[in-house]
Amino acid sequence: MGQAYPSEGLAPSVFDHISSQAGLAAGAKTLNFSGLFRRRNKSNREARVQTVDAREQMIEQQVRAWEVLDERVLDVLRRVPRELFVPQGQRYRAYADAEVPLPRGQHMLRPSVVGRLLQALLPLPAEQVLEVGAGTGFVTACLRTLAGQVRSVEIFPELAEAARHNLALFGLRDIEVADADALQEESGARYDVIALTASLPVYDARFERMLKVGGRLFVVVGHPPVMDARLVQRTSADSLTRRSLFETVIDPLVNAVRPPEFTF
Repeated sequence: MGQAYPSEGLAPSVFDHISSQAGLAAGAKTLNFSGLFRRRNKSNREARVQTVDAREQMIEQQVRAWEVLDERVLDVLRRVPRELFVPQGQRYRAYADAEVPLPRGQHMLRPSVVGRLLQALLPLPAEQVLEVGAGTGFVTACLRTLAGQVRSVEIFPELAEAARHNLALFGLRDIEVADADALQEESGARYDVIALTASLPVYDARFERMLKVGGRLFVVVGHPPVMDARLVQRTSADSLTRRSLFETVIDPLVNAVRPPEFTF
């Protein structure tokens, strides 16, 4: 892939803040981070070691346990520091098995869902990726670590700016984060991989039309309490395959079509 990964020297500044959130962490659903949050006067080396330990616990106890077994995906989740992409006030949740709140009522996907998304799509180094919903850039960074180029569309400007900042801090290139509504774009571009990080209450075929032959689309369809994560693949210019992957619940895509409400 040719991507040089940034220094682990980023970790101490992140964990200075995480350690300050120790009291908040007690009531959250987290892995066993007691050592990670125990005291603030740790050396940078200790902080880095505990960062790696917490990340590995996330991979083994959440991601792998949810049938994410592809070593390429697990390696990406080891390389990309999730804590860097979590808002400062929420960083104690960086490795929790839970969505992380973001501005404008949005959420970061749970690590296990990110793992399943990446495993379903498995972008290749030469492939071009479209992401719908950058959030703060974590999934964007994971996709770029696997793929050649990523274009991400984020409707909320403050989230798009946060994603650009975080991705630059991590040192990734060949990523475009656009402030735009994906449902209003009609560029005619075609992609090898499309990842929707928000759900469609009603399936919208526009995204499958943007796939190249051989291209894959990850999409979550439906409404609470159960949504269906699907993989759509274009096998020829006029044919597609569709496969149900797992059940989950994630935020709906802003401005997506909703089913008509029942009236009595």
